[in-house]
Amino acid sequence: MGSDDEICDTLLSITLFDEDWSWCQTQCLSFLKHTNPDISGLAATCLDHLARIHHKLDKQLVIPALKQRLTDPKISGRIQDALDDIDMFL
Repeated sequence: MGSDDEICDTLLSITLFDEDWSWCQTQCLSFLKHTNPDISGLAATCLDHLARIHHKLDKQLVIPALKQRLTDPKISGRIQDALDDIDMFL
């Protein structure tokens, strides 16, 4: 595993440039559980980007995972933004 900055750079890169949205979604969901709020918050934002770019997500997996993190005050704003945008794009 890389440094926090490397993880963030990689998450953003795969979200924006990898065509396999399902694999990217899996990576984002995994990092949504990370203890560093910079990483978990970015994972939420990346799920938002996947919905915007690909117009696809497995909402049955993504929505509950995001809602579980709404109680974390360090990333709750990013989580709510992701939920709102996913609702708009899907």
